[in-house]
Parts: sequence; C-alpha cells; structure tokens
Amino acid sequence: MPNMPKLTKKDKGSGKEKSASKSGAGKDTKDGAENPPNDKKKTEKPAAAAATAAESHPPPTQISRINPLPETLKLRTERRQSSSRFNISQNRELQKLPLLKDTSPTEREELFIQKINQGAVIFDFLKDPLSDLKYKEVKRAALNELVEYVTVNRGVISDGVYPVAVQMFATNTFRTLPPSSSLSNAEFDPEEDEPTLEAAWPHLQLVYEFFLRFLESQDFQANSAKKFIDQAFILQLLDLFDTEDPRERDFLKTILHRIYGKFLGLRAYIRKQINNIFYRFIFETEKHNGIAELLEILGSIINGFALPLKEEHKVFLLKVLLPLHKVKTLNVYHPQLAYCVVQFLEKDPSLTEPVVSSLLKFWPKVHSPKEVMFLNELEEILDVLEPSEFQKVMVALFRQLAKCVSSSHFQVAERALYYWNNDWIISLISENASTLVPLVFPALYQSKEHWNKTIHGLIYNALKLFMEMNQRLFDECTQIYKTKKQTDKEKLRNREEAWTKVLNLAKGNLQYEFFHNQGGIEGPLLLSPDDSASGAASDDLTDIDMEKLKAEAKEVQRKSGKEKPLLRRKSELPHDGSTLKALENHRRPEAFLTSSKESG
Repeated sequence: MPNMPKLTKKDKGSGKEKSASKSGAGKDTKDGAENPPNDKKKTEKPAAAAATAAESHPPPTQISRINPLPETLKLRTERRQSSSRFNISQNRELQKLPLLKDTSPTEREELFIQKINQGAVIFDFLKDPLSDLKYKEVKRAALNELVEYVTVNRGVISDGVYPVAVQMFATNTFRTLPPSSSLSNAEFDPEEDEPTLEAAWPHLQLVYEFFLRFLESQDFQANSAKKFIDQAFILQLLDLFDTEDPRERDFLKTILHRIYGKFLGLRAYIRKQINNIFYRFIFETEKHNGIAELLEILGSIINGFALPLKEEHKVFLLKVLLPLHKVKTLNVYHPQLAYCVVQFLEKDPSLTEPVVSSLLKFWPKVHSPKEVMFLNELEEILDVLEPSEFQKVMVALFRQLAKCVSSSHFQVAERALYYWNNDWIISLISENASTLVPLVFPALYQSKEHWNKTIHGLIYNALKLFMEMNQRLFDECTQIYKTKKQTDKEKLRNREEAWTKVLNLAKGNLQYEFFHNQGGIEGPLLLSPDDSASGAASDDLTDIDMEKLKAEAKEVQRKSGKEKPLLRRKSELPHDGSTLKALENHRRPEAFLTSSKESG
C-alpha cells in the first residue's frame, strides 16, 4: 500500500470533510457514465396522482431567501455530519482477479465468490478519501463485473452464493446513520436543506445494483435465501430508509418491494415494522426522511390486497395513514399518502365515511398550503366515490368547502372553486341540489367582493352553474340570503340604538366629563353613517344579472386554458453544484413498482 502524505491536525479538521464530499460526487459521476443506465421512465401511480393535482390548481409566489443579518452579525451555524462512518476493513490490499468471462466454467463459481468477497472490503471515503485509490478501483471494477455477470448470465447463482452475497450487501450498507446535526437537534427540511450525500456512494451504488439484480435474477430461489434474508435483515434494511441521500432511498425502496414480492413469510412482518416507523413518526419524532418512499411501496402493496379487506388493513388505514395528515411536514409525502387513501376507497367504498370524517377532523385551520393539499386529496376521493356513499358525507363536506370558498387566502378559495370545473362533482351536486346549494350559496354570494380578481370569475362561473342547474332553487336561495342580510342589518341597527341610549345615559352622569377627559370612557364602537352607507353599497342585494354571469364565466374559461393552476413551489435550493450534479446523474433502479398480490 503506497504511503500517503500525513496531514496536520488543522488539515484533518478543516479539509477532509470537504474533500470527501467532492471526491464522492466526482467518482459518482464517473461511475454513472460507465455503468449501463437503468430505465429512466417511471410511471408510478403516486407520481401520476401528483401530476393530476398539479394541473388542477394555481402557485404561490416564489420564496427568495435573503440574509437579514449583516456579515458582522452573522450567527454561527452548526456543522452537520458530512456522511456515514463505516467500519474500515483492516486488510484492504486487494489483488486484481482475472475476468469471469475469461475463466473456465469449472472455476467460474469459485472466482465469482472471490469477487463477491472482494466487494465486502470497506474503504475510507470520509477521513482520507485519497487513500487506497488503487484498491478502491479494484473493488469498483469487481462490483461492475458482478452486476453485468448476474444480469446477463443464467445458472450462476448456486447455494454457496446466497450467504456470501447477502453478507457482502450487509457489510457495505448496514451502518449507523449520522444525525442531521452534530451539536443540536436542528430539524432537516427536505425542501429547503441540502441532503447529506454519502461519500462512499461510488461503491454503495454498485453494491445496491448488484443486490437488486441478484434478487431479480431468474436463478434466485427464495427458499434458499430465506435463511439469510430474515426478520433481522429486514429490520436493518428499514433503518436505512432514514438516510438523507435520496439516491440510496430510491434503491432501498425497490429492493424492499422485491423482497416483499418474493418472500411471502415476511410480508406481515414488513407491514408491521413499517407501521411502527409511522407510529414513531406521527406520535414521537415527526422526523424521518423515508416516509414518501415507504408510502410508495405501500401504495403498490395496497393494490394487491385481496377482497374483502382484512381488519388489519382497515386498522392500518384509520390508525396510521389518516393520522399522517396532521404532521407538519405533510407536503413532503402527501402525493403518495393521498394515493394510498384513494386505493383503499377503490377497494372498499364503505370506508368513505370514516375517511372523510378524519380528514375534516384534521383539517388545517391556519396553514393555507396544507389546506390546498387537503382540497387536492378531497377532490381525488370524490372522483372515486359512489353516489350512495357521497350522500353520507356530503353535508359535512360541503360545509367545509363553503368555508374554503369564503377564505381570504386566494389560493384556498381558488382551489375550492376549481371543484366546479369537475364534471363528476357537478353531477353529484346536481343529484343533491336541494341539500347542497343552500349550504354553499351564501359563501359564493359573499365572495363576489373578494379582493383577488381571479376569484370573481370563478365565483360567477359557480353561480351560473347553480342557476342553470335549478333556476327555482337558485331564486329561493337568493331570497333567503336577502332576507337574512336584512335581518342582520336590523339587528345591527337595534344594537347601535341600544348603545346610543347607554351613551346618552352615561352623559347624564355628573362624573362623565371627568372620566371622559381622563380617557377612561370611550363611546361604543358604532358604525358611522359613512360606514353604514358603504356597507350597504358593498352588500348590494339586487338580483344577479344573467348576462354578467355568462360574461364573467366565459372570461374565466378563456383564461383557464392559458394559465396553469397555482401550486406551492419549492425554493431553488440546493445551490451546491456537486450536490446537484450527483442527484442529476442518479439513475432510477426500476421503471415502476408492480403490485404484489396478497395470498389471502
């Protein structure tokens, strides 16, 4: 092993972590160019659900990060751990072995196992990334050859290969993950913070690719592998989902799904342990990086559930999936969560009432972006509802929808009003117009004076649909609304008169002038004549002009074809060039996750 120049303590403390991350990113780019790319298309249903949601509503202003503190007052930030620490192998001097294709068939299996054992040697990519460069290249070349050998050839996985391959994978990947911050308990925001990329990724990527091809090989026998891929193995594999490196989580997701499909005896255990991760996330930590990936796996698993649904699966929906809506980082995994919920309702429509009731219970009060996400999910649920199930939840649901229409936050109001562009929802409203129109009509009428002009056209479009749906009912709702407003005005006038009498009586008291001059007595908060006049003007109760409705609705339809619906944008972070390059060069391991049918 060549002698490397020794660094001073100062060099070790300041430069090594940076060089480790740069070296890791550089090698990853190199390896990515040499390896055959996996399928880049990914047609997962959760992604399709997110795309559908993105087409149905409009985006907030982009957040620009400005440092409010001058350079002299800049606060000291905590230094985060750069990567995982591995147990470095003692003997790292690897000998370059002959190529498998150049070896005789009788010696090929022994050489194959030797190369797998070479892959189990762990090198240092963190403290001293420039050490053992020659032997790192030997391991990289061996892993590359193993991936190609398992992918192309048949009849190469014998009984002696299983323990060696599983042990090699475990040695390279199973480790204690670094905390998100070395000194404090600072939260990691997946949308804002740069992810911690693994410095050893040039080798880790090839190890994951080999193990994935190993699992997918036609020669792979689950009966032979179940002695080595057991519950302890699954538990350690699930622990890795908390890594901040999205490339590693991508491989873990596919590998766990393959194991779930091949090992029937581990299915219940995998579901139970995923539930435990969710329980800790919801009720204890609210911190986990792999929730979206785990939900993506579950979305595929739910597709394969046998009917009728087991009680275990219903409990999972009501006690695990629905409480996930109340976590503050919902935006990170909401598309996958909404997909899982909709899959359950497609399997068993009788779950509609508890699902909608739970969503309304967890409905956000002051978090507008989260409220938009709830509206997205609710529309997806309504798209798969049967009319008989809709009638059970329609009153509570449309009361909440009326509140959203009346929201002063234009994105919430706009997303709620987009429901009137959904033909299926309009048909459900039409069948139950006598119940639903009176619930929503006051909110629509009051929102005509919304501060955002985009809302005006959507309001007129909704009112026009109601008018065309049932003219007589529309006129009744208009009259009821007018009567109620007149009654409210009369109550306000009586209140003003009562306060005026109280004020006049107070003026008759001898001590009134003294306390009034001292500021101790103020008049009641009455509406001035000008305020009353302006209120009456803004609360115009004249009949709605049908021609105006048509013109406003036509204008909305014209604009809706050109403008994309609003959706909360992510910030431009991360800005680190090496991080961006490493993530762009990552190739997805599989095109999509297929459903694993339940045995019963």
